[in-house]
Amino acid sequence: MGLTLMLVPRWYKLVAMAVGYWVILRFAFRGAVLWPLHLSAYLGLLIATSVQIAEQWEKGVVLRLGKFKAMRGPGYFGILPLVDRVDRFIDCRVRATDFRAETTLTRDTVPVNVDAIAFWLVWDAKMSVLEVENYVEAVVLSAQTALRDAIGRHELSEMLADREKIGQQIQQALDRKTDPWGITIQSIEIRDVVIPKGLEDAMSRQAQAERERQSRVILGTAETEIAAKFAKASEAYRDNPVALHLRAMNMVFEGLKQKGSMIIVPSSAVETMGLGALGGLTALGQPIPGGRATPEPP
Repeated sequence: MGLTLMLVPRWYKLVAMAVGYWVILRFAFRGAVLWPLHLSAYLGLLIATSVQIAEQWEKGVVLRLGKFKAMRGPGYFGILPLVDRVDRFIDCRVRATDFRAETTLTRDTVPVNVDAIAFWLVWDAKMSVLEVENYVEAVVLSAQTALRDAIGRHELSEMLADREKIGQQIQQALDRKTDPWGITIQSIEIRDVVIPKGLEDAMSRQAQAERERQSRVILGTAETEIAAKFAKASEAYRDNPVALHLRAMNMVFEGLKQKGSMIIVPSSAVETMGLGALGGLTALGQPIPGGRATPEPP
C-alpha cells in the first residue's frame, strides 16, 4: 500500500490523508472502539508519503515550504509530510537532442536547412531547477539560435566541408550559455545540410566543369612535356645520322610485323630518314599484285 502511494501524484496523497483524518474524527466522537485502527492507518499514510525513491541516474529536488532544501538520491530517502515535497527528479544521464535551422541564409546569401544533434547532460541538478524554468526547452532553443548564428557567419562551401569545425564552434558557444544552468554541452554534430534543388544542380554542373578543366590542364601539360622530349630527340638525331637511320629501320620493322599492314610516310621524310632504300627492300618481299610469285631456288 505504501509503495502504491509513493507512485501517485502529491494531491492524491493529500486527498487520502484528508479522508483518513475525517474517518478518525468520526469514530473518535462516536466513541467507537475501532478508532485506534484508523489512527494507525492514518499514520501509515503519513509515513508512506514521506518515503521517496530515486533511480540510480536521478536526483530529487526537495523543497521545504517552497524553498530549496536539499538534493536527494539515488535510492531511498525521506521527507517531512505536508512540509517537504519533491519538486521533480532530474535525469543526469547524457542526452541526445536533435534540432534544426530552417531556411537560414549563409554568409553568401544561400538559403539552407541544417539538421544537427546535441549531446548534453545535467551536472548540477540544483541549478537546472532554480536557474531556468524548463531546462530541456531552453537547451533546444539556445542550440537553434547558436546554429543559425553559425550558418550566418560561414559560406555554403564551409558548411559543406567543415562540419566538424563548425560543430565545435557551436558547442563552445552553447556551453558558455548553458553552464550557469548546471548543464554542459559535450558535442554538436551537424548531420545534414540541405540546399535548394536548383542550386544543387548548378553546383553539380560547376563541379563537372571544374573536373573537365583540370583534365584539360593535365592533358596540355603532358603534351608540352612530350613536345620537349621530341625536340630533345630531334637534336640528338641531327647530330647522329646513324642513330636516325637505325630508328627508321625500327619504325619500319614495327610497322610491318602485322600481316597486311601498310605504312604511309611523307615524301619529305623518305630522304631525311633514309627510308628510300628500306622501302625498296621491303617491296622486294611483297608479291606482285595480279602476277605470280617468284619461285624459290631449289
